[in-house]
Formats: sequence, structure tokens, C-alpha cells
Amino acid sequence: MLDAGIRADTAVLVREGRIVALGREPDLRAEARDAAIVDCTRGVLTPGFVDSHTHALFGRPRYEEQELRAAGVPYMEIARRGGGIHASVRDLRARGEDELVALAVPRLQRLAAGGVTTVEVKSGYGLTLADELKSLRAIRTLAAELPMRLVPTFLGAHEIPLEYRDRSGGREEYIELLVREMIPRVADEGLARFADVFCEPGVYTVAESRRVLRAARSHGLALKLHADELEAGGGAELAAELGATSADHLAAISEAGIAALARSETVATLLPATMVFLGRTRQAPARALVEGGAAVALATDFNPGTSPTSHFPLLLTLGVSQLKLSVAEALVAATVNGAAALGIAGETGQIAPGFSADLALHAVEDVRELPYWFGDHRCTRSWVRGKPCHQYDLPVS
Repeated sequence: MLDAGIRADTAVLVREGRIVALGREPDLRAEARDAAIVDCTRGVLTPGFVDSHTHALFGRPRYEEQELRAAGVPYMEIARRGGGIHASVRDLRARGEDELVALAVPRLQRLAAGGVTTVEVKSGYGLTLADELKSLRAIRTLAAELPMRLVPTFLGAHEIPLEYRDRSGGREEYIELLVREMIPRVADEGLARFADVFCEPGVYTVAESRRVLRAARSHGLALKLHADELEAGGGAELAAELGATSADHLAAISEAGIAALARSETVATLLPATMVFLGRTRQAPARALVEGGAAVALATDFNPGTSPTSHFPLLLTLGVSQLKLSVAEALVAATVNGAAALGIAGETGQIAPGFSADLALHAVEDVRELPYWFGDHRCTRSWVRGKPCHQYDLPVS
């Protein structure tokens, strides 16, 4: 991760949505005399950022919870009071698919404005068969309508719904619904690439998570986990055991969990904006993960309750200032490792021949400025599969 492959005075040749060559501009002009020319004004061209963990499909924001946390009400207590995920569940169930699509479009466009060209979007605020299918169909519509590359994830195991918590045997009943009805239906309709579980003490146990994820894998879905966010509960170890594509959050990961991920192919996806927004002082141990040999990615965790940010470049700043990554490590975590966290590292995340032309142009002179301009917008243009995704005129300064 220390080598971001930075080059200067380089042109990129794109044909039919794919990168075919990198080299000196005169050489590539001679090779492709009829090509359209895009002047990058000597800015910094990066692979489009890959936001590999979002909950961007939701209804109303949950701004009232921020004050509760400031007053000392814990996250799990807010959830027990019917807030948190449960509040978003009630809201989403009352909305139609078209309304969810309309709400998500500007949110995803704001992600694109920061240079994001690939974004994972989870369900998980429905928690009934009908509402989870509604959510995933809305994500499918967004993928067809927007120029970004969207990757859908089924997160029916985001919580145990309140109506199941309130009755004897309800917890087992809901897990049975996940395994016997929801997962097969999602897989049969081809609505998701991944299945995810919130594996956390107080939410889903390791044993429950293992059961749900094994069922998902038996139906052809790849695996992700929310793991060890608030307490070390063995989520990272489970992700490694099952060969999950990624284990996400990890702010409370144990030394055993770090070792398990380092020995595995599972990507450690870190979400530093979440911990900042929650007012937590402890971040995921990025240095220990990197130095142990784990692949580390960065993502926004964009959601209405605990990380309401669609500004991806902030992750680069937090990656350096909070997680103590180098600029090269943060850039790799935001691009190729983010792609690996979605199982598409052979398709996007690099500026190299054969890769999709998913690119972002930034109005800076040095790549080290990307995390330096804290909270600033520096992305001027982006492309997905060689086609324009976002444009904003801004001079290099």
C-alpha cells in the first residue's frame, strides 16, 4: 500500500470505455489521431474513488439523535428507545419505491461530486420481505439511471425488527425468515451481489451471523460483515473464517481479529467518519492492520444516523490524520482496495491498460493535496466507463 504508482507528464488513452494505454502525450496522439482530447490542465488524475460501504437508500435524516449522543445517551440506548436503525425502518416502510429512488439520486450525485465512481448501496431499512425487495429494486433502478457503478448488498440482517423482539421466539422466527424466504428470493431475482450482517454484541451474535451468511453463500451471494464496531465480538474472525470479501468498521477489533484478517483475503474496510460523528476517540487500528499484512480500504458508511456524509475526500483526510496512513496508503485504500472490498479489483480502481475508464480529475498540483484540503471540493470531472459522470469548473490552486 506504500506504492500508489504515481506518474507525472502522462496521458491516458481510452477506447470503448476501457484504458488501452498510458504514455507520453505525443506518442498517444500519434497512435490515436482521431481521438477526442480532454485537457486535464496539469491537475491530478486518479482512479475514481470506490465507496465500498454505504446505506444511501433511506428516507428522512435522523438529526435529532446527534443531540442525544451529545447529552450522553449511548448508541445502543437510542436503539432500545426505538431510535437508530428502527427509526429508519419505520420511515422506509411508509415510502414507495419511486420516492426512495428520488431521495437517493441527489445523495449519490453528491458522492459523485467528490470523485466517487463506484458505490456500494445496502438495503437493511426494510426488514420485511416486501420492504427489502422494494429497497433492492430501487437500487437496481438507480444503477440503471445514474452514470455511476452501483453494487447492491442485501442487509436484511441489519437488526432484529421490533415486532419480532417483542414476542417469545421472535428472534429465531426472524432469522428463519431471513434464511428460508428473504435470501432465496433476493438471489432468485438477482437483486444483490452481497449479503451483509451486523455482527455485534446486542445485534446479531457470531453464531447467528454464521448461519445467515452460510445461507447466503449457498444461494450464490458473496459475503460482507459489519464487524467489531463498538465491541470486540469475533466478527473479524468470522469474516476470515467464511472467506468474506470484506469486514467493515473494526474500531473495536481484537488482536486475534487483526491476525485473522492479515492471514486472509478479506479486506478490512475502515469507516473513520462514523467514529468522528459519534464522538468516539477510538478509531480502527489501521496501522496494526496494514503492518500485519491486511488489505485496508476506506469508505464513508454514508447513512442517516451515524455517518451522514457524502463527501468522500474527507475520508482521505481522516485516513491520514486519524488513522495515521500515508497519503499513498490512503489513496490505495480509496481506490483499488475499495474495489477489492467489492470483488471488482480486476475491473476498476487502477489507471492501467485493460481497466474500466473510471477516472477522477482533481484541481490540485500534487497528490498530497487531496487529504490536505480538509473538507474542500477539488474534484472537477469524473468518468465511468469512459463516459462523463460529474463536471465542475474549478481552477488548480
